[in-house]
Amino acid sequence: MTATRTAGKTRLGPDFRRLWTANAVSNLGDGVTLVAGPLLVASISTEPAAVAAAALAPQLPWLLFSLVSGALVDRLDRRKLVVTVNLARGAVLGALALAVVTGTATVPLICLAFFLTGLGETLADTASGALLPSVVPAEQLERANSRLFAAFVVGNQFAAKPLGAYLFTVGVAVPFAVDAGSFGLAALLVALLRWRPVPAADPAAPRPGGGRLRSLGADVAAGLRALWSVPTLRVLAICIAVMNVAFCAAFAAFVLYARQRLGLGDVGYGVLLTASAVGGLAGTVLATRLRARFGTPTLLRAGLLIEVGLQLVLATTRQPGVAGAALVIWGGHAMVWGVLVVSLRQRLVPDPLRGRVGSAYALADLGGAAVGTALGGLLAQATGVLTAPFWAAAAALTALTVAAWRPLGRTDG
Repeated sequence: MTATRTAGKTRLGPDFRRLWTANAVSNLGDGVTLVAGPLLVASISTEPAAVAAAALAPQLPWLLFSLVSGALVDRLDRRKLVVTVNLARGAVLGALALAVVTGTATVPLICLAFFLTGLGETLADTASGALLPSVVPAEQLERANSRLFAAFVVGNQFAAKPLGAYLFTVGVAVPFAVDAGSFGLAALLVALLRWRPVPAADPAAPRPGGGRLRSLGADVAAGLRALWSVPTLRVLAICIAVMNVAFCAAFAAFVLYARQRLGLGDVGYGVLLTASAVGGLAGTVLATRLRARFGTPTLLRAGLLIEVGLQLVLATTRQPGVAGAALVIWGGHAMVWGVLVVSLRQRLVPDPLRGRVGSAYALADLGGAAVGTALGGLLAQATGVLTAPFWAAAAALTALTVAAWRPLGRTDG
C-alpha cells in the first residue's frame, strides 16, 4: 500500500513535461491544419475528388510507410529523429503558407505538402511513443500515457477544430503558418530532453563485424507475423481496417456535405467536427467504468452497432443538431474502443515486438483510413450524391457486424 501511494505521488519530471508539451503543441497545430486543409481546397475547387485528395494525402504515408517507419524507429536515435522530422514538417507548412499568400497554391501543391507532413508523422509519432519509457519510470507509464492521450483529445480533436476554422476566416494562410510554428516549438522542446540512448540492436540480428544486420524487411515481417498469429489481434485489426475504410469513405467530402446538405458555414463546420471530440472526452472518463460494468466483448459489439447507426443518421438527416448528436455518441464509442484495444494489445504482445506489432496495427488502422478516403471521394464524384458514401459505409459496417459478432464475443477482456 505504501509503495502504491508513493508511486502515485511521484512526479513525472521535467523531461515528461517537455515531451507532453511538445505533443500537445504539435497536436494542436495538426488539428488546425486538419480543419483548414479541406477549407483551403474547397476555396479552390468544388470537386469532391479534389477535397478527398487533400484528405487522403496525409493519410497515404501511413498506408505506404508505417511498417518501415516502425522498424526505423527501433534503430535510430529517437530524440534526434523527432527533432529533425518536426523541423522538416514546419518548413513544409511554412512553404505552403507562403504559397497561399502569393496566390500560387494549387490542389496538387497542397496535396504534396500534406503528403510530406504525413510522412513525417509516421516517424515522429512512432518515435515519440517509443521515447516515453526512457522519460518516465515504468510504474508511471500508464499515468503518463493517459495524460498524453488526453492532450491529444483536447488539443487535436476539440480545441483545434473551431480554432482552425476561425483562423481560416482571419487569413487563409494563417492556420498553416500557426502549424509551422507549432512544429518548430515542439522540436525545440524535444531537443531539450536529456540525452537518450540509441535503441539497442535487435538481439536476433548479427553483431557488427559478424555479418549484416537483419534487414528492415525481416523486422517488418516479424511484426506482421506476430500480429496475425494472435486470433484476438487478428480480428481487431480486420475490424479497425474495415471500420476506417467505411468511416473515411463517408467523411472524405464531409466539408461539402456540411455546407450543401446541412447548410453550415466555415465556423459551423468546425463546431460540428468538435462534436465527436465532446463525446471522446466523455469516453476517456467512462471507459474504465464501462468495462467493469459490461465487459470488453459487449462494448466492442456495441461499438459496431454505433458505427452503423452513425452512417444511417448522417445519410438521412438534414439537421445539424441531429448530425452533431450522432457524432457525440460516435466519439464516445471511438475513445472507449481505442482504450480497450490498446489495453488488449499491451497484454497480448511481448515487449520486444510491441513497436513492430504497433506499426502493423497502424497499417490496418490508418491505412484503412487512407483507402476509405480515396474510395469516398471517387464514389461521391461518380454518383454526384453526397450521401452515397454514407449509405455504402452503413452497408459495409452491417456486414462487418454480422461477421465479427461471434469472434468479438470471445475477445479476452
